[in-house]
Amino acid sequence: MTARLDLPQVTLIAATSINVEATLLAIEACQAKVRFAACKLLTHRLPARTLPGLDVVITPQLTTSEQYSSFMLSGLADHVETSHCLVVQWDGHIVDPGRWNPEFLGCDYVGASWPQFTDGHAVGNGGFSLRSRRLLEACRHPQFTPSHPEDVAIGRLNRPWLEAQGLRFASRELADSFAAERASTLETAFGFHGVWHMPQLIGADGFWEIYRGLEDRHSVFHDGSAIMRQLAGAPHGWRRCLQIGWDGLWQRAQRRTGQA
Repeated sequence: MTARLDLPQVTLIAATSINVEATLLAIEACQAKVRFAACKLLTHRLPARTLPGLDVVITPQLTTSEQYSSFMLSGLADHVETSHCLVVQWDGHIVDPGRWNPEFLGCDYVGASWPQFTDGHAVGNGGFSLRSRRLLEACRHPQFTPSHPEDVAIGRLNRPWLEAQGLRFASRELADSFAAERASTLETAFGFHGVWHMPQLIGADGFWEIYRGLEDRHSVFHDGSAIMRQLAGAPHGWRRCLQIGWDGLWQRAQRRTGQA
């Protein structure tokens, strides 16, 4: 078993008002593998449970992706006192602390690469990302152009300006050793982001327990085919696949009628 890693320069942080219990599980998985300088959950009310060593900070309610983007760009710096922070969401956490590379801390932004971009501005996904405090402050500068989604605002729209200020983005190769998303694998990365990785990583039963407790399942439905292929061969797999399919149809119907 890989020894627990010490990262005294890093704050583990998550900001959300939805899927809070699943977010706590992601934070707990990270805490089990790494000792951070601080661990913080930014949310609009106290959750039903908390974790040892976790500071729950009450913030404005963040229920839409647009609200999340705005907060991450303008408000995150207020909650980070260390040189870097590790941003996590409910569908991503550390996989193997033994794959930590000290070169990550030499960057101001590290996140899994986007395979659809080939113009040199492909780093990267914000759902599991390492960000320097310098970057967080730069995102509040009047010359930074905020937009949604916030990771694209950082990694593409404002990247030339950020680099002109001396901020450094990880190379594509370093970013993909940091996080598995769509262009790298769980077998080689320090962490991951993406719900479709979860059945492989935590098992079908573990994934199903999390799925049942989600308030917002849109990311599951977005990659439903990949998830159902993994569940199908496990016990209760076809029943679970049918349930996901039904839940997805129900959510789309609600949205069409303006109820979701």
